[in-house]
Amino acid sequence: MTPVLLSHYEVEPLRRDYARGRRVARASPDLGRTTVPVTLDAAGAHFPQGVTLTWEQAAEIAAHPNAVFAWTPQGWERVRAFSDLTQRAVALYPTGRAPTMLVAGIPMHRVRGTDPWRDTQAKVRALRPRGRVLDTCFGLGYSALQAAQSADWVLSVELDPAVLAVARRNPWSAAVFEHPRVRVVQADVARFVAGLPTGHFSAVLHDPPQFALAGELYAADFYAHLWRVLKPGGRLFHYVGSPNAKMGRNLTRGVMERLRAVGFERVKPAPRAFGVLAIKPR
Repeated sequence: MTPVLLSHYEVEPLRRDYARGRRVARASPDLGRTTVPVTLDAAGAHFPQGVTLTWEQAAEIAAHPNAVFAWTPQGWERVRAFSDLTQRAVALYPTGRAPTMLVAGIPMHRVRGTDPWRDTQAKVRALRPRGRVLDTCFGLGYSALQAAQSADWVLSVELDPAVLAVARRNPWSAAVFEHPRVRVVQADVARFVAGLPTGHFSAVLHDPPQFALAGELYAADFYAHLWRVLKPGGRLFHYVGSPNAKMGRNLTRGVMERLRAVGFERVKPAPRAFGVLAIKPR
């Protein structure tokens, strides 16, 4: 059976439609990726996948605007996990379109004035990936999936098995795990990158968690490895955060200084993508 995942964005319109007397509506069973016809009656909303959402269950989902729920034979459950590795909670967070991931309550994508899918598109457009691409932090896999549209091959690394488990339940991530040009590796990228061959990649997409969660991924030693694995002329995009916030400006300044210190050239802000671009000299 095709999984059904819902958030308040999907159930609130169904509740309103039923209250207005409608008996057929359209709704998304996969967090905005597609829509299907749904039958409404006193028992609840009936999806064509054979899943019924009772009105009591709909009210419960609507009462949790920061959560995504998946249908299971045992009932509706929140899509979340606790990481034994990092001792942090990981969960899908709905946006009305592609969800983001909360790690220790912190969203891993921009959601204000955009959505996670468009946020990722801005990063990938800034990098313009070609050839072999290293994606340092898999997360929900949006960067790897979009980079693979133009790249020959993408190697994406994820530290946390709990993150991968949540990503596998996300309809917007499903294609990345089957993509013929994407390889996903569970490893600590700070250590993993040290074993990668020199000059192997044409581009690196570095989208780390916030500095407070992964400070080692902002260190000069790590940047030196990214420089080493790039081909001469290779490009790096480094997501940093809001260039208009004081913390973002300070972090951007430090990132740019360290990138230059390890050998990158033409280091410059990419404000539309909330990051920094850098080139390995030829």
